[in-house]
Amino acid sequence: MTTNTEMETLVETIAMALVEDITQVSTTIETEGDTLVISLTVAKEDMGRVIGKEGRTAKALRTILNSVATKSNIKATLKMVEP
Repeated sequence: MTTNTEMETLVETIAMALVEDITQVSTTIETEGDTLVISLTVAKEDMGRVIGKEGRTAKALRTILNSVATKSNIKATLKMVEP
């Protein structure tokens, strides 16, 4: 069973691999109803790297998060926060 903190760490780890300024990567966890919302913040200059061309990287990150959450019977979503 995966914990909320492990999912948060997963998102942070992947984001840090994508960005140039890893010191600006941060996440927060909120609960909206029965859904776990992980908010990801990166440096303004790195936002394009995390979103990717036509949003493909962000979609892939959301897919990975959703797969891990589904395995643990949790609903989870990723929210990109503008710095």
